[in-house]
Amino acid sequence: MKGILIRMGIDSTKIYGGWNGPVDPVSREFIYVPLRARSETIDNYTEVKDYLNHFCNRHKVNLSYDLNFPSYLENEYAHLDPDFNYLTYGDVGTRRGKKIQNFVEGDFIAFYGGLKPIRPCSHKTYYALMGLYVIEKWKWTSDIPYEKYKENAHTRNLNLHENDIVVWAKPFLSGRLKNCIPIGEWRNGAYRVKQDILYEWGGLSVKNGFIQKSGNPPLFLEPDKFYSWFLKQNPILLQKNNVFY
Repeated sequence: MKGILIRMGIDSTKIYGGWNGPVDPVSREFIYVPLRARSETIDNYTEVKDYLNHFCNRHKVNLSYDLNFPSYLENEYAHLDPDFNYLTYGDVGTRRGKKIQNFVEGDFIAFYGGLKPIRPCSHKTYYALMGLYVIEKWKWTSDIPYEKYKENAHTRNLNLHENDIVVWAKPFLSGRLKNCIPIGEWRNGAYRVKQDILYEWGGLSVKNGFIQKSGNPPLFLEPDKFYSWFLKQNPILLQKNNVFY
């Protein structure tokens, strides 16, 4: 078994959206907000705005005043990847996706991201696992039939790149977490995987559990140990990008 930890969702960096999706640190309910697309695509923020408003109404917070949702996103394209509706994930095959080319059926991708707490908690940014895929197969975009283009952001992109790859995950074993699983803490000047969790995972191929940047996704050193730990968290996995809590 092989496993990789990949960051997902909108980011506080302006080029990727300049914001973080909201989370209730008590219930661990969250909204998956995709990052800002860097090229033209068919996806936008219209659908996720409905989930954000419903989430905010339920938790009695204001999307604009309390969470500072950037209004400019409403006119931007979204990069909805991973796409839990179709259990797909795409990446650039010559860069971040290069590691995944060595993955086979049964290997996994764990997705995490930085979320914005809607109430005071110990961290300004709430780093948490948000989904997991057990891989079924992957293909180069050049080998994907046109009728499958709708299933991933990299093939919905109006500027299709032939050296991108798309992963399909196994149903029932894969999906978006209904409630995220917190994994991060501020340590040694950066956000890192909590030391006790890092120990239970068996370590990552990155110094001291560093997760603040996402350019070079780390591999799990002992993926079997991570997967056993993950199952012990009693995760509920959904084949949906978002849900109305």
